[in-house]
Amino acid sequence: MVSRLSPAALRGAGKDFPPRWSIRVLPGLLSAGLLIFLGACSGRLGWGVLLWSSEEPAIFSGTVLPVYIRSNINKVWVLGIPDEYRGGKDRPDKFEVPLSHFELVGSKKKAEARAQALGDYRRTYAENLQDGLPIRSSPDNSAQRVYRLKSAEIIKVLSQVDGSPAVGTSGDPLPGDWYHVMTDDGTTGYCFSYRLRFFEHNAGPLVVETGDQETDADPELDRVLALTWSAESYGVMVNSGRFDIEELSQRWRFFPGQDTGIARIYVSGLDQTFAYTGIKALGNRTWRFEGTNLQMSLRSDTTLVVQFTDGGGALRTLVFVALATEPDDLIAQESTRREELFKNLYEQGPVFTSNNYGSLALSPDGSFSWTGNRLLIPQVIPASARQGGTLTMDLYLAATLRQRYEGAFSMRFDGTTVPVRFMYLFDTQGLRVEYAPETSMDGNLVARRASSPVVIYFYRATL
Repeated sequence: MVSRLSPAALRGAGKDFPPRWSIRVLPGLLSAGLLIFLGACSGRLGWGVLLWSSEEPAIFSGTVLPVYIRSNINKVWVLGIPDEYRGGKDRPDKFEVPLSHFELVGSKKKAEARAQALGDYRRTYAENLQDGLPIRSSPDNSAQRVYRLKSAEIIKVLSQVDGSPAVGTSGDPLPGDWYHVMTDDGTTGYCFSYRLRFFEHNAGPLVVETGDQETDADPELDRVLALTWSAESYGVMVNSGRFDIEELSQRWRFFPGQDTGIARIYVSGLDQTFAYTGIKALGNRTWRFEGTNLQMSLRSDTTLVVQFTDGGGALRTLVFVALATEPDDLIAQESTRREELFKNLYEQGPVFTSNNYGSLALSPDGSFSWTGNRLLIPQVIPASARQGGTLTMDLYLAATLRQRYEGAFSMRFDGTTVPVRFMYLFDTQGLRVEYAPETSMDGNLVARRASSPVVIYFYRATL
């Protein structure tokens, strides 16, 4: 198992921390003619701080240096080399670095203050342990990805920052912190440290060993990783216009886990994780999670097929969809629909009475009390039911039934576990309800009337 040490822990190891890293050589020294020209010029643009170590001359990040030229054409700074780094009076006294590797501050005093502000992170770098780990625009797992790291790629750590808690596929917080970081090409952003290995660059070259990693951009994969993939049943709800709040609140999803290297499938009856080292393209909009038997295929822009082999050796195939509306928003919309329907039912009463089936009283909070209903026990109302319970407008009517009834609701009596469902219709004198047994139901849809309907008529009570 790879150990993950924080920058503070590494600094506690002292100066004996082994120098195992080098960087590819920065652009070479200036031409002889330009060096002669620079030697004749003593003017400086100011002072600044080196953000990324230079190999030749060997100057470490966090060093304050004078600035002589900024070349926007060559995209380099020309910086002065302090005597202690020159290696002799006959050696060049200036060198160039990429614009992104240096920060111009102004006066020497301000540059020294800026270097001091880098604090413990002046010489801290990190190695990425997972191919595809994202750098984001802000310290939040949902923020836009600005860069995708290759396995073993090294980044410069600029500072630790506060951010939104990062959670694993199980929903538990991940160990680690958010850091403001910079890549070798100068891209800056925020990366969570769970899949990083920190080290101090105290001496010698800084090696960036990316091996033969695939470096080509994969915009299709980037788009897949940027989307939220919800259970296929959520897409069915959207298409049908019938929503189950309890199921939506489960947040059933496929998590690619690009921030953690752990993919997760979380749906009804299944919660499984896959620890991987990278995501490799197989062609035809298909990718394999390296080190696992998990793969995913983009069937359409909004449909993702995920396949894996379960413990019994059987191939499992699951479908996930990218919704135009987030589940939380769908829950809010459905909650509003139910509240409005109940409000209308309540305002028609709130107390209704029947000559044979007792008195039904509604409360604004959705609870009810139904007394005198013994003629309905146990054919309609379970024998264990008490007088009170909750009424929920969580049902829908088939098109043929909408011509006869206004809606349907579920009554959950205290002391029972199974809801009792009714369709309803208002008239000038009261409320007509019809029992909808289990044989009438298709999920949360009342699909048909019972073969022998039980119809109850309630009059509005005079208060």
